[in-house]
Amino acid sequence: MIRYTLRCPDDHRFESWFASAEAFETLQASGMVACPDCGSAQVEKSLMTPGVRTARKAAAPPAPAEEKTAQTAPAERPLAAPSSELEAKLAELRRHVEKTSDYVGLGFAAEARRMHDGEIPHRSIYGEAKPDEARKLIEDGVPVAPLPFRPTRKSN
Repeated sequence: MIRYTLRCPDDHRFESWFASAEAFETLQASGMVACPDCGSAQVEKSLMTPGVRTARKAAAPPAPAEEKTAQTAPAERPLAAPSSELEAKLAELRRHVEKTSDYVGLGFAAEARRMHDGEIPHRSIYGEAKPDEARKLIEDGVPVAPLPFRPTRKSN
């Protein structure tokens, strides 16, 4: 795999991974590489620094893994540094939501419904819901809205 820093004619910069340099060339020639900001397929490689692992970092022992609970809030997981103004605004929104709301995980739909029905006190919550669960909440008049980010999950 190879990572390229790319840019479009409007000087939007973004990164993307490709199987090889040849794969990038083939995809670019067929117009299948597009800018995520403006959609332009006229992208080209931009100047970038290679990710070089120093001998000191290679010799350092790995940090011990932290034990995670089933419902660890995404705020406790590290976020990547924003590379554009839009990403910075989304990161700011994420921090605000995580600071002012309770993370309820996959129990979001049930918790929101219980608050709406008056079974528990109202409070700000965020979590995850399946599309059909979210649709049913909206149909029933429960005030919910999708967030423009996903909870950070560890995946293989």
